[in-house]
This record gives sequence, C-alpha cells and structure tokens, in this order.
Amino acid sequence: MDIQELLAASKTATVSMAGASTTQKNLALEGIAKELEANVSEIIAANELDLAAGEQSGLSKALQDRLRLDAQRVKSLASAVREIISLPDPVGDSVQGRTLANGLMIQQVRVPFGVIGCIYEARPNVTVDIAALAIKSGNCAVLRGGSAAENTNKVLISVIQKGLIGADLPSSAVVTVDPFGRDGAVELMQARGLVDVLIPRGSANLIHTVVTESKVPVIETGDGIVHIFADASANVERAIPIIVNSKAQRPSVCNSLETLLVHEQVAAELLPKLAKALAESSVLVHACEQSIALMPGSIPATEQDWATEYLGLELSVRTVKSLDQATAHISKYSTKHTESILTESIANAERFLQEVDSAVVMVNSSTRFTDGGEFGLGAEVGISTQKLHARGPMGLRELTSTKWLVRGNGQVRS
Repeated sequence: MDIQELLAASKTATVSMAGASTTQKNLALEGIAKELEANVSEIIAANELDLAAGEQSGLSKALQDRLRLDAQRVKSLASAVREIISLPDPVGDSVQGRTLANGLMIQQVRVPFGVIGCIYEARPNVTVDIAALAIKSGNCAVLRGGSAAENTNKVLISVIQKGLIGADLPSSAVVTVDPFGRDGAVELMQARGLVDVLIPRGSANLIHTVVTESKVPVIETGDGIVHIFADASANVERAIPIIVNSKAQRPSVCNSLETLLVHEQVAAELLPKLAKALAESSVLVHACEQSIALMPGSIPATEQDWATEYLGLELSVRTVKSLDQATAHISKYSTKHTESILTESIANAERFLQEVDSAVVMVNSSTRFTDGGEFGLGAEVGISTQKLHARGPMGLRELTSTKWLVRGNGQVRS
C-alpha cells in the first residue's frame, strides 16, 4: 500500500468511526489498554533500540527523556487510555437548538473532524494519547512520529490496531506514515481532501515548518517560553517550591518554566534563597545584571536568553520594577503557552489574569499543571497556543467540529 492508498483507507474508515457507538469505542480502548499491559517487554525492547540510536546520533537529553519508555510509563499509558474510557463521549452532544417561527427545528451537534493528522518527534506517548482520543471522539488518526521513535511506534501502532480489530472497528482508523520517512510527512501536509486537520507537536522549527508548508488546516501547538512573575507581595517561602517545581520537576516538557521575573522589592529576599534551591536541583541560572549579584553561581543573561526554550535544567531570571514591566516582557517574549503570577494581592492577580494573553494564565501555581490529564481531560492531543477553535490543552471536545441538523415538514422560503 502506497501512501495515497493508506490515506484513502483512513478516509474510508471515517464512516465506521463516526457511526461507532460509545460502547464500541470504549471496547476498543479497553483492548488497547490490555494490549499495552500485555506487551510491556516488547515495547521497552523496541524503545531501547530507539534510545541507543538516539544517543549515537546525538539526540538531545530533552528529547531522549521524551523518547524513553519504561515499565511504569507504559502502565501509565494504559491508565491514561482507561481514563479516556471514563470520559463523556462528545459526539452527538447538542450545542444549541431552537424551533423557528415557520416550524423548522434546527439543532447544532458535535461531530468528529474525520481524519486527524499529527506530526511529532521522539514522543511515543503521543502515539497512544492521540490514537485513544481520536478513537473516543470518532475520528481516524494518521501519525508521523519521526525516525527517532520509529521502532517504538511500530509496536505501539500494532497494539492500537489490535484493539480496534477486537472491537470490530477498522485497523485503518489509526495508521502511521513513518515507513515513508520525510516523504510521508510532506504527503501528510499536502493531503487536503484526505486529511481534515493537522496538529504538529514538537520543536519550534517543526511547528513552523508544518504551519508554513501545509495545505491541510493546522491547529498550532506552541513551544513553551513559559514565565512566572513573583510580584512585590509574593510569599517567598511559598514561591520557592512553586518556582523549583515549575523548572525542575520535568524540564524537558513544554509547560516547564523558562523565565522568572522578580519584582525588585522582593528580589533581595527571594533570589538568594532561590539560588540555593535551584542549585540543589542542578539548575543553571542566566541572570540579568540586577539579579546576578543576588544569585551565587549564576551567569550573565543575554537578550537571546529571554527568547530561549531551554527544555533542560537552565533558567533565565530578570528583575523588574513593576507589574507593567513584567507583563510587557511577557508580551514580547512569550509563546502564549502558560504564565503564572506569585502574589498575595488580589488586585494584581486579577490584573494578571485579565491582561496576559496566553492559553493558560495562573495565580500562585506551578506551570506544570498545564496538562490535559491534570485538567481532567484524560490525555491530550497537544496544547494549542492559537486562538481558533481550541486553545490550551486539547481533549475530546477539541477533536470535534459541529454540524447543523434541520428537520422540517414541507417548509419553503418565501
């Protein structure tokens, strides 16, 4: 089967998926969860091949972390699939409806997109997450997981297809174009008419390439230049664990902290204590001229640092004079992913929530909570940083469109 035949088969499968009952879709998901648990050894063996190849080819530590699967991570994938089973099926939900004066009954309902394409890199968990969400929302998925995870994804796709077949759903509902290499990615981006929407996940370069070269409509997920602002009233003892968690709990992911902004009135109290806590977590600090004297072991920050997504144990720190200066910095450098303010001022908290234009804006919280699972969405397809249709963590509802149903009894328009 060549790539056009593969895409056509996926498009054909949309009829079966759109018509599948919630019970049937849940049966497929339970089958996938069981197959994951039954094939842990095979999945890890394939993943070890990918990790060895990645290390040899110079794959970054951040991508190696995202690529790695162990027994616990595979079990977590199975748990995430089962959590999706427990979520309400959005297909068929009524968004709005009314009866017109002429007797026509109109109703807007949720329907699947059809074929969802996804291009990502070194993230085998995404293979399972997207497939499971696509199945529950009645969609088909065509995946390009990249060469770095090709062995792992080959096994995972097989596991997913076994779950589909066990529920009497077409295996072509979840397929991969990885065997076609980069040509597969190009074909996926150009497949207007066969692919209904494309979602990129990965580096800024990957996302930019997909956005600029695709003929298929794209939901843009963004890289994460994520900010925290500690304002003048911040509780220092509470702020330090929030900042450290945001940066160091898992630095390779898009919701990890990259730039800390600190009000000058709290800097002298906060920064020396924070420097010690960050050093204990092996975080290298890039500090502005005003901050560096307060943070032993830090190095001078450059203009480029404010625009850098480190995806590792590095953090930029800048002292600012006001909330206005903090929000101006965020407006200039943010990728519109997640920002958080640490404050005891209700007024400042509300201003920050109102004025900062990002997909997720927080008060006194670690940025690591920007996650579909943490938000109660089950898994997530990605975190959208655009403003059309979906924004923030994308779960089941974000994988549906709507259509209007009109029921009449002979009405004609005069």
